[in-house]
Amino acid sequence: MNAIIENFDKIFNVSLIYATFRSATPIIFAALCAAITQQANILNIGTEGIMLVGAFTAVSVSYASGSWVLGVLAAMVAGSLIAMIMALGHIRYNSEICAIGMGVNMFAIAITKFLLSTIFHTNGAFSNPDIKPIPRLHMPFLENVPVLGTLLNDWSITEWFAIVLIILLQFFFYKTVWGLRLRAVGQFPEAAKTAGIRVNAVKYQAMLISGLIGGLAGAHLSLGYSTQFIENMTNNRGFMGVAAMYFGGANPVLTALGCLLFGFADSIGARLQAYGIPSQFVLMMPYIVTVAVLAVSMIAKMSADRKRQSSLNVGAGN
Repeated sequence: MNAIIENFDKIFNVSLIYATFRSATPIIFAALCAAITQQANILNIGTEGIMLVGAFTAVSVSYASGSWVLGVLAAMVAGSLIAMIMALGHIRYNSEICAIGMGVNMFAIAITKFLLSTIFHTNGAFSNPDIKPIPRLHMPFLENVPVLGTLLNDWSITEWFAIVLIILLQFFFYKTVWGLRLRAVGQFPEAAKTAGIRVNAVKYQAMLISGLIGGLAGAHLSLGYSTQFIENMTNNRGFMGVAAMYFGGANPVLTALGCLLFGFADSIGARLQAYGIPSQFVLMMPYIVTVAVLAVSMIAKMSADRKRQSSLNVGAGN
């Protein structure tokens, strides 16, 4: 504890802000992947599996083609294919979406492990100099600028895009006709049908876009956050994204704020480990935050439901 107090300024400094966002970015993509389908009242538990398939596809294509762009695009296509399989089972055949999602997660772990062994003849991890990572943007004019130079330079392209995506989805959800239809399908499907909205078509669209973003999340994890593929490298980030989505009520901005909590816990944990904090406690921190976020979200939801029911009862009494 004394070591932490003595090095407080080294733990809590400007670089912690970027470290927090860097750790949170894969979770932000995963949370946005879940937020889109949640707006259509589809709980995308398969986010974890979509990310893992996307991560493997991105590394494989980047290695084979020598292009990070093709790797990212291939990951997004792979993610969309997995999402559409889920959509077909849930929307067309009325299967339970949570069961499908868990099946996808288990399938993703198995198939990526099998392909890693079959294609690359290795187990555990695959890295190679021929894997082209997602570039980082260096802005020379910020080099000598205090604080901003440390804070904003050398971000991955996908880290910048995460911010753009949050803004875009916030706009599309709440300021466009498509967003209105999406939310209507999720909240009042029968009323949406009466208004002439093709409910299933909107749900398919939500799942397709969700798959694209989930694949991008995996590509960022394997080509932007790192430059390798490791078995089960998503490490429950997809589930953390779902928890953050619940925390933010599927609102992109609030959801992203929830993701930053996970990023902060992860970044602080990594720094504390260097000053004698047990590694077991450090590894536990993101999951403690996950449980806390879900608990707060559920309590808030129950409170809101009680208030809504109370107001309905008052209205009925009048």
